Amino acid sequence: MKLASRSMVFIAAVVSAAISSGTALAQTYPTKPIKLIVPFPAGGPADLFARELSQGMAADLKQPVLVENKGGVGGTLGVDNAAKATPDGYTLALNSGSALVIQPYARKTMLYNADKDLALITLVVKVPEVLVVSPSVPGNTLREVVAYFKANPGKKSYGSTGPGSITHLAAELFKSETGVDVLHIPYSGAAPALTALLGGQIEMVVLDVPVLMAQIKAGKVKAIAVTSATRASAIPDVPTMGESGFPKVNSDNWYGLVGAAAIPQPIQQRIRSAAVTTLNSAEVAKQFASISAVAIPSTPEEFRKFVVAEQAKWSGVIKAIGFQPEE
Repeated sequence: MKLASRSMVFIAAVVSAAISSGTALAQTYPTKPIKLIVPFPAGGPADLFARELSQGMAADLKQPVLVENKGGVGGTLGVDNAAKATPDGYTLALNSGSALVIQPYARKTMLYNADKDLALITLVVKVPEVLVVSPSVPGNTLREVVAYFKANPGKKSYGSTGPGSITHLAAELFKSETGVDVLHIPYSGAAPALTALLGGQIEMVVLDVPVLMAQIKAGKVKAIAVTSATRASAIPDVPTMGESGFPKVNSDNWYGLVGAAAIPQPIQQRIRSAAVTTLNSAEVAKQFASISAVAIPSTPEEFRKFVVAEQAKWSGVIKAIGFQPEE
């Protein structure tokens, strides 16, 4: 047998063995609990979505899916843990848009390469955001709030879920479009930012509708404008930024399911199957819809195209508002 032929036979044998090994892994996976990292503190919207997803996946996979909150570094620390975990499918993360499409453009150095180190398994959910202010801020319309901030330049502040997060850039875009001077106070997640707002340490936040709904309905904060293109069904009386005169202030938050890039494809497919089955269930659709969120299961290819489009959008915003990268 010629050397070239022997090489081809060897390569074919290796490929066949790899496929067989991957198939065997998928047939036995999972054999122990799976960890789902939420890169924000407990109590925020990411935590809420992760717990809904984990329950459905656990039922499908016949193994517990345990949520672990690991906030920090604008939502990238938890995602980094998943990216660098043993690529066996037992460590996953619920990424925010910030971790994949904003932080790579907002920092001089990144813990991971968002394009190479992560397996994009499926999009999970899209959720509208809303600008709310403390009851101490006079006015109930966006123009009245803008007038108040303009009358107090540099004296008032807003909170975000961290530098370079979507909540940060949405507020900075608001500042850029309206000309107000409001100081940025970063927090490690939505829950602590909301706590600061309720405690009077800050005057404004732009956060996901689900995390603010209870406080809006209780009158503890004032909802001024939704930053999505359309109104949020959970708070239908709150106008959009476009309706309020600032159509360029447009942002939706979203979350996806990711793992280490080297997780074998058969296991990725098994994970995705469990996630998509959960996201397509009537119960999850009902739970998400009750807080204006929409489940958006996808193929990995659709997920990647979505990320590319989001990167193009937010990198342009970062440049337009002059956001300085941070270490």
